[in-house]
Amino acid sequence: MNRFHVHLNVADLDAGIRYYTALFAAEPDVRKPDYAKWLIEDPRVNFAISTTGREPGVDHLGIQADNEHALAELGRRLRQADAAAVAEPDALCCYARSDKFWSHDPQGTRWEAFHTYGDATTYYAPGADDAGAATPATDQRSPPPRSAACCSGNSSCA
Repeated sequence: MNRFHVHLNVADLDAGIRYYTALFAAEPDVRKPDYAKWLIEDPRVNFAISTTGREPGVDHLGIQADNEHALAELGRRLRQADAAAVAEPDALCCYARSDKFWSHDPQGTRWEAFHTYGDATTYYAPGADDAGAATPATDQRSPPPRSAACCSGNSSCA
């Protein structure tokens, strides 16, 4: 079963961790100096917060696929919806390795469809530019180009 994904930028990670730990009645599954993630089962959600220098608020929404076949189906659905989706294979960001599709909905909200298959020891891929990291920051009417993805072409966030 796929999992809904929400990623928020926060100004104070410790305050965010305290709040969401209380709200979800669970400690984060992943906790780093600039990032925390809860994998909640009820409701089934991948909820992440980070302090990556972006303005606080919703960074992007997404769907975490259970496997590569489910991700391929999500990519097919995006094409069927005439959403310009940018594939990002072997992405390294948010302390994870994933294959991804990035797109924008008609209102310009960034969406990430992804399948995570491994952990990473850093938030960004080596050499990533902090200013371009943490999801596509492109014109809201078009899909994010590969070079503008979460970790500047080196990967994106999950």
